[in-house]
Amino acid sequence: MSTSTLPASASAHDPAAEFLDRRTPLERARGVLHRYPALSPAIVLVISVVVFGFLNDRFWAPGNLSLITQQVAVVGTLAVAQTLVILTAGIDLSVGATMVLASMVMAQVTTTAGASPVVALLLGLVVGLAAGGLNGLLVTRLKLPPFIATLGTLNVYLAITLLYSHGATVRGGDMPAAMTWTGTTFPVLGVRVSTGVVLMLAAYVLVAFVLSRTAWGTHVYAVGDDRDAARLSGISVNRVLLSVYLAAGAILALAAWLQIGRANAASPNVGVDMNLDSITAVVIGGTSLFGGRGTVWGTLLGALIVGVFRNGLSLAGLDVLYQTLAVGVLVIVAVSLDQWIRKVRK
Repeated sequence: MSTSTLPASASAHDPAAEFLDRRTPLERARGVLHRYPALSPAIVLVISVVVFGFLNDRFWAPGNLSLITQQVAVVGTLAVAQTLVILTAGIDLSVGATMVLASMVMAQVTTTAGASPVVALLLGLVVGLAAGGLNGLLVTRLKLPPFIATLGTLNVYLAITLLYSHGATVRGGDMPAAMTWTGTTFPVLGVRVSTGVVLMLAAYVLVAFVLSRTAWGTHVYAVGDDRDAARLSGISVNRVLLSVYLAAGAILALAAWLQIGRANAASPNVGVDMNLDSITAVVIGGTSLFGGRGTVWGTLLGALIVGVFRNGLSLAGLDVLYQTLAVGVLVIVAVSLDQWIRKVRK
């Protein structure tokens, strides 16, 4: 058979299609970023690491890299939970408060009640599931906007934490060693990595697998992309939303354990504002605030970007206020980029 008789679909090169594709290079770049949401944060991370490395030689020191990874462990785990919620076009302002409440329950039951670490961790999981379940019920049953629902539970969980703990910090030395085990470190290529970092990465691997390889993950993206279309296709939207908040609560219980190990203590006044850092990591990582688009690997890159920026600016001698300013600018740029990418021509 001559090549002239081959169907158009079999042709390796279609001049007509190339002619009809009159997109500018900028529009093509936007299309690539739309197909690969994690690409832009990866580029930003590489540039940031190179720039800060040239600005200060200490940035590349093994001790400093170890510090960055340990700082990212807790925020990165919170950001996994936040990613699940934001993928459904929601937001959870109570992730930090939930983590602190779970950590205080874990610490208190081991010191005042003499409970074993296993019991403490299970109770922390129950607290996380209960907090996530309440958020989910407020969103699905009372039909409250996620922003309002979690803004309310943020204050509720903070109040419960202070009432339960009486505002007192539980030191790591007063708890069983298993409770602070997540803070232990071991060398990897000259950099000391904490056990908490390994557990955080395990959480990313698990959530990434579930989102990409299971029907539940497909339903999460479908609900976030178009809730009405998902309902018409037979997906139980409320059930998916409730399951997302429950899954987020379970991940927050893990974050509570990591926080105890990271600080070698459980304090009711630490980590409450990490909800903002978690949102920042998710947004910078390319997950759309409008739902339906994004990956947890992009979130991990976003968490690393936040950690690198804070650390690099600190080494440069800038005040912490300027570090916060830089992160705020990153958020604005990331959201603006997301808006631009969403306008891609199909």
